[in-house]
Amino acid sequence: MKQYNQIKGKYPDAMLLFRVGDFYETFREDAVQAAKILGIVLTKRKNGTAAEIALAGFPHHSLDTYLPKLVRAGLRVAICDQLEDPKMTKSIVKRGVTELVTPGVSYNDKVLEGKKNNFLAAIHFTKNNLGVSFLDVSTGEFLVAEGQYEYIDKLIQGFQPSEILYEKSKKATYTEKFNDKAYTYKLDDWVFTQDYAQETLLNHFEVKSLKGFGIENMHSGIIAASAILHYLGETAHDKVGHIKNISRIEEDKYVWLDRFTVRNLELLYSPHENATTLIDILDQTITPPGSRMLRRWMILPLKSQSRINERLDIVDTFLKDEQFTENIKFNLNEVGDLERIISKVATTRINPKEVVQLKRALTAIEPIKETCANIGSAPLKLLADNLNPCNALRERIENEMQEDPAIAVGKGKIIADGFNAELDEYRSLLYSGKTYLEDLKNRESERTGITSLKIDFNNVFGYYIEVRNSHKDKVPEEWIRKQTLVNAERYITEELKTYETKIFSAQDKIQALESRLFNDLVLAMADYISTVQQNAALLAKLDCLYAFSLTAQKNNYVKPEVNDGLAIDIKAGRHPVIEKQLPIGEAFIANDVYLNNEDQQIIMITGPNMSGKSALLRQTAIIVLMAQMGSYVPADEAKIGWVDKIFTRVGASDNISSGESTFMVEMNETASILNNLSNRSLIILDEIGRGTSTYDGISIAWSITEYLHENGKAQPKTLFATHYHELNEMTNVFNRIKNYNVSVKELQNKIIFMRKLVPGGSAHSFGIHVAKMAGMPQQVLDKANTVLKKLEQSHSGDIQKEVKELVADENMQLSFFQLDDPVLMQIKEQIEAIDINTLTPVEALMKLNDIKKYVGAK
Repeated sequence: MKQYNQIKGKYPDAMLLFRVGDFYETFREDAVQAAKILGIVLTKRKNGTAAEIALAGFPHHSLDTYLPKLVRAGLRVAICDQLEDPKMTKSIVKRGVTELVTPGVSYNDKVLEGKKNNFLAAIHFTKNNLGVSFLDVSTGEFLVAEGQYEYIDKLIQGFQPSEILYEKSKKATYTEKFNDKAYTYKLDDWVFTQDYAQETLLNHFEVKSLKGFGIENMHSGIIAASAILHYLGETAHDKVGHIKNISRIEEDKYVWLDRFTVRNLELLYSPHENATTLIDILDQTITPPGSRMLRRWMILPLKSQSRINERLDIVDTFLKDEQFTENIKFNLNEVGDLERIISKVATTRINPKEVVQLKRALTAIEPIKETCANIGSAPLKLLADNLNPCNALRERIENEMQEDPAIAVGKGKIIADGFNAELDEYRSLLYSGKTYLEDLKNRESERTGITSLKIDFNNVFGYYIEVRNSHKDKVPEEWIRKQTLVNAERYITEELKTYETKIFSAQDKIQALESRLFNDLVLAMADYISTVQQNAALLAKLDCLYAFSLTAQKNNYVKPEVNDGLAIDIKAGRHPVIEKQLPIGEAFIANDVYLNNEDQQIIMITGPNMSGKSALLRQTAIIVLMAQMGSYVPADEAKIGWVDKIFTRVGASDNISSGESTFMVEMNETASILNNLSNRSLIILDEIGRGTSTYDGISIAWSITEYLHENGKAQPKTLFATHYHELNEMTNVFNRIKNYNVSVKELQNKIIFMRKLVPGGSAHSFGIHVAKMAGMPQQVLDKANTVLKKLEQSHSGDIQKEVKELVADENMQLSFFQLDDPVLMQIKEQIEAIDINTLTPVEALMKLNDIKKYVGAK
């Protein structure tokens, strides 16, 4: 326990898994927490005194089962292992922390998700801007950026880091700006200093300057990146040779998706349980690196026409050349997670099976390279030129490794037969044992006359000879008795012990030799890390474009035209997610959308709830985003004047933890749009102003629209869905605002949603019809209709006055006989038929009794 306390003192904020024999044990508060999270038994043990301490543990071989649960609960987990063989020491076994696993730093395959990066982020606050860095230690991807709060927040929203680092003195600032978007860890302020940061990065990359990475002037970004490297050292992750590069996220190269757009368009995740997102539709990738790259493409769409068209051309090749597609698909299936496998080489965590998988991946590169080189596409030829099959490494693995090796050294064969003569000799001795034992058994049986003699092995006293009691009088004197059973005796001989020593010696030597040979191979593989990482990135790109071709083929997408113009012209556009969720046989109603900066900059869309306004807004933004990712799009035709920013303000959400109401959130998001818009922006607004009173809402919505039209700085293309029919009047005042509505048909007091966008404004919201469809009680619906008619007739403009008149109107009070119930209506008819003037008291009581029976009263 003294040893435990010393180690725990070094990692006070981590859960310490303390290896004791075959178990990992936790103590005190750690034990209580572990028992709760893992569902294991909490016990107590004596601590050498009268005191008892809490204890909870699990078998060491179950680490892969329990560790992910602890990390996903947001814990930092220090793994303390035995650093020496207990048999080799007479004192307490030396122990030490071999790894500190945190939500953002892990190599464990059970902790990581194959299709998602596991980013660790660091933020550095300065007076003028913020620096941010992202590292996935499992792949070696290292990114850095700088910008204002909105930009950094957008990146964090998109990259979804599992853990964020920042300096201790900035806790209040961080909490105010970012709330609790991820698990966080605070580092000492001295880590975030310029000199320390510069020195840390230069030493890590072994360079004299950071100019080669293009980040030399990103001072706050450099500090953030340095904090991440410092944290890796602090968490005992000092083998980071796979982090070979650091790249800047260049704001001017990618479309700005404001921090709400990734959420509002449900690109990567949804607030709704079991909802389908855009990534679910588009991610038809074969490899994990391809899936991870696709997520990044989605949050960082391109602005460069040439790069967009390069991607579109490759997708086009996949769709037109079936043989090319089949070749690429077949070989990508052999690649696996090349990115994470090569990272394990640097950290010496790679196992023999993963080495063989690396060989398979390198073998698949040659035919992919050849297939791409032979096609007529310039982008594919360039990709082929940059692929390197690493033939020397592949051949070395082929020669040295078993085709199907054991999972680890000591668990079975790893090194190939015939590669090392000494190893083959020991194996021959070990595996010829059966023959030797058979010969020994036959020889001793013949010599002693014991026909039922058996030779076997157990862990207590090794090899032994077993003789049944009926033959024990024939046992030679030199045999040593070791065990008596009910029907037999067990003996050992000098010859058996000598053979046993040879066998055990051979096993030890085989294990030591295989370990050395395997380590030599892994060391040689380290020279290829950069090359294999480049291969992985190129194959991931090819995989993403293959996925685009597959979704285009499956879902009838078309190739968009991305041009330098300022117009967005979509013919028969569809929502890629909603169309896949429709019941079988129900077709998605496609719609045209046309926006430009000259005469149709802003479209005001009216129409009832459930008519499809929100879907239309979102699908327009998604089609533009998909086009600029380099994907085909769900439409009959799409001509997209590239956009530089996509803003969305849709849905209602409180931020109660920060004391912000729905309306406050709405105004914050809208303010962010108005303060950052540009001439090439696409803005999606859904029912702005509905969180406050009607006239306030109309006023705010009007003024926002007028600002978008008249601000003088930019003319952003805007789709604005609203229930404020008063805004239809804006088209008469502002020449670039046009009215459209999502049409419905009214038939016998019912509405049919046509879901078709047509010119002109709508004068009705049909809210009461929607309430009826939701199952609202008829009494409520009848009252609502009556109030609506009264308001529409008076329409004085003073709603409060109109409501007071309604309350005072006796005819507006809820009547017992206004309920839509046939029994009550018949009772009403009976009562109306009674002549009260001629009715005697006795007849009245009898009539009342009849009515009671009629309604079933007792």
